[in-house]
Amino acid sequence: MNTPEQTHQQDLERLKSLRYMDDDFMSVCLADNFEGVELILRIVLGREDIKVKSVRTQEPLKNLQGRSAVLDVHAVDDADKEFDVEIQRKDAGAGAKRARHNSSLLDAHILKAGDDTEDIPDSYVIFITENDVMKGNQPIYPVERYVTAGENKVLFGDGSHIIYVNGKYRGNDEIGKLMHDFSCTNPDDMNYETLAKKARYFKQDEKGVAAMCKIMEDMRNEA
Repeated sequence: MNTPEQTHQQDLERLKSLRYMDDDFMSVCLADNFEGVELILRIVLGREDIKVKSVRTQEPLKNLQGRSAVLDVHAVDDADKEFDVEIQRKDAGAGAKRARHNSSLLDAHILKAGDDTEDIPDSYVIFITENDVMKGNQPIYPVERYVTAGENKVLFGDGSHIIYVNGKYRGNDEIGKLMHDFSCTNPDDMNYETLAKKARYFKQDEKGVAAMCKIMEDMRNEA
């Protein structure tokens, strides 16, 4: 059995290897990190007009039957659009039904009693996967609903969006640089200082390292 000092040293070694692609570490780094979440959403969605007004990490949402999901990062922008950013290292955790479930939970959470369904804001479920789960060698896979009428396909436009991001992609563009940063263990090698700053705090700063070690200890105790 390890001594407390040995366990602490093991935690320090594990901390060195953590990346944004590890959901627990990403959740810690993005907690109340409006700038970091905005950066991720702007790059993934290809939009510069996103302004985040709320960020919650590891937030549980339940449906009417009590079935819940814990959202890695739940954000809301100033237009009340809702975003769920999920990290999935295992392909099995990023299935189509999982995406549908998370999307339905977001919608149930958004709509309040008495609200008109036509006023429901857009929602985005974004899976950042360690592997190319869609196997199409693309950086991003947008998933939308369409109305099929004969040979024509028209966007349904219900405001529900699901997006898969290929964590293996390393193109020389913003999404390639972002995916590099998500798999990077050394903050000094990251492209985006907004993300590197938080990673550096929890990996190198005395207070940040202590906070991260406490989180790992709590997780061990819960397990």
